[in-house]
Amino acid sequence: MDDFLKKIAELEEKHDRIDPELVKRKNIKLGLRNIDGTGVVVGITSKGQVIGYEKDKWGKSHPVPGKLFYCGYDVEEIVKTVEKEKRFGFEEVVYLLLTGELPDKESLERFQGILAERRALPELAKKIIRFNSQNDDQMGALHAAVASLHKFDSNPRSTDIKDVTRQCVDLIAKFPTIIAYNYCVLRDNGETTFIEPHSELSTAQNFLYMIKGEVPDDFVAHLFDIVLILHAEHGGGNNSTFTVRTVSSSRTDTYMAICAGVASLAGHLHGGANEAVMRMMDDIKANIKDWNDEEEIYQYLEKILDKKAGDGSGKIYGIGHAVYTVSDPREEILKEKARMFAQKKGRSDEFDLYEKVGRLAVKAVRKKKGKRVCPNVDFYSGFIYDMMGIPRELYTPIFAMSRVAGWSAHRIEEIIQGRLMRPAYVSSLNGMRKYIPLSKRRRTS
Repeated sequence: MDDFLKKIAELEEKHDRIDPELVKRKNIKLGLRNIDGTGVVVGITSKGQVIGYEKDKWGKSHPVPGKLFYCGYDVEEIVKTVEKEKRFGFEEVVYLLLTGELPDKESLERFQGILAERRALPELAKKIIRFNSQNDDQMGALHAAVASLHKFDSNPRSTDIKDVTRQCVDLIAKFPTIIAYNYCVLRDNGETTFIEPHSELSTAQNFLYMIKGEVPDDFVAHLFDIVLILHAEHGGGNNSTFTVRTVSSSRTDTYMAICAGVASLAGHLHGGANEAVMRMMDDIKANIKDWNDEEEIYQYLEKILDKKAGDGSGKIYGIGHAVYTVSDPREEILKEKARMFAQKKGRSDEFDLYEKVGRLAVKAVRKKKGKRVCPNVDFYSGFIYDMMGIPRELYTPIFAMSRVAGWSAHRIEEIIQGRLMRPAYVSSLNGMRKYIPLSKRRRTS
């Protein structure tokens, strides 16, 4: 890096850091977080509700087992019912999030057909994906491909709800195809032959078919469908959904708004947590001699928290959540699915290690930080993907493939609500600074 640019970076570090005492004194909600870590309420939504606390009659919050609702429906009930009826449920969840209502059989079949017929990409879009064959950043490749779809829309800038609905449904249908093609191009170094989407398969089946070249067995397909259901929506407060809502409030177009969501999810503080869990577990597997020795595991987790092991961050990945403290309902579902899958794959010893790490990590964090935490949705999802043979480069894009349903629903809701988001910032400086003519400034280097 150029020495002068290094100097500029040093000045940025010097002047852009804010004194925590100043933040406290001015009662600033940095990161839109309250002092207890909960999110500042900035909007209202009918799409997703996340419950981790309940308030008593004195207004004091108390942790409770986590609950997640899509348009008022308990996600655990959705998953149980879909499993009981032995069908795929992601498409129904997309319909529910967009409309606020559960589809009847005829409406669901029609909607499934609309999604299926919109999966294919224009030839020029495929060429753009091939052009990015050397891009090993799969989220960057997804961002570029989504942005390119703007040129294939006859009315891309429209914010009329009918047009936005058409665009969102189109993107929800095409995300699996884009992600599969991006990966295949990278895997095959640009020499791949694209597998066309299969109109008779569900979203879950079709994606696995496009990356592997064969239709998955029923157990894997239905498990992947559940993973998609559980990642489809999580309220308006998560970073990517809030980003989509913020830019949508300015009346930017659908492609720009969804690209903003992709960009947010690409940030390592939001997406990529399940990849981090996998790297952490690789490290734990390599350094724990006896996977059944809970004392050895616990001591190693303490080293991770003390920044003496792992990646040096002091974080145990997949543990803790901004809202859930007692339990994450998504994690509880995936934990049992991971247990079943591990038995089928002959990897129960690995599952048992995951279970011990999750349980002991909660204890270690409580002792170290005095915080009540629980494993989150990312703790087992990467392990499940690994057992499916899905490469790690696809973990975050798969998150986007599911969450684009929630982004779309929130975009439409934000446009209908019709208020430009315009928060306020206060200055960290005390008064004005006297401007100095260039000829009288001291040399700074």
